[in-house]
Amino acid sequence: MVGRLDGKIAIITGAGQQPGSSVGNGRATAIRFAQEGATCLLVDRNAEWAQGTLSLIDGGSSSIFEADVTDEQACRSIIDACLERYGRIDILHNNVGMSKGDRPTPDLDVDVWDQIMTLNLKSMFMLTKHALPIMRKQRSGAIINISSTSSLSKRPTVTYKTSKGAINTFTQHVAAENAQYGIRANVIVPGLIDTPMAIERRAEETGRSREEIRAERDALVPIGYMGEAWDVANAAVFLASDEARYITGVLLPVDGGLLLKRG
Repeated sequence: MVGRLDGKIAIITGAGQQPGSSVGNGRATAIRFAQEGATCLLVDRNAEWAQGTLSLIDGGSSSIFEADVTDEQACRSIIDACLERYGRIDILHNNVGMSKGDRPTPDLDVDVWDQIMTLNLKSMFMLTKHALPIMRKQRSGAIINISSTSSLSKRPTVTYKTSKGAINTFTQHVAAENAQYGIRANVIVPGLIDTPMAIERRAEETGRSREEIRAERDALVPIGYMGEAWDVANAAVFLASDEARYITGVLLPVDGGLLLKRG
């Protein structure tokens, strides 16, 4: 059976994940892309975490690349490595992000603002910058950026929301700027998702049980429960595939109706 991404080459950042009892968005997306026939360059700052993802991908010629996406030379090296190994770039999936240390505006440390904005937003810009000349030459490409419902709703802290809102407008700009080259750019807007980054960090910071945190988050979602990374990954498969060939500049919520409640 031909997969929906058969023969495509995908770069996935944040493709590894920290230890936890659930699957992270990057790992789930890598697995689903591979299941649909894509060859994946699995990028993570932690090679061991990326190797863990690679071990879950059956067959193919996918590989890992250890890199810090907050560094422009590293971002250029990711693009160069993909070309050297596979000859083209069909999909760029920008998945990395953080919120640790964020605060209300008067309480926020400037260094924390810089760290969050650099990882969440600047990294996407740098990777997109270096991928676009390749995609323009190919006259094709799909860019998928991960945002958050925080970008579209009231939140208690400033930097994460601001960075994710900027991702939305950045992606819309890239979509309009590059449509003439056959390049599409879209945003996935996840709501409350059961991932290690969401659950393990909160459990560690608050000393509360994972079950308590999950129950509290489930209760916030109109549909009655948090999503899983597979929900985000399935949306990414669609946006990366030719099924979405006429879709660009879109913000796609994967949120169980959360924005209906918050928006």
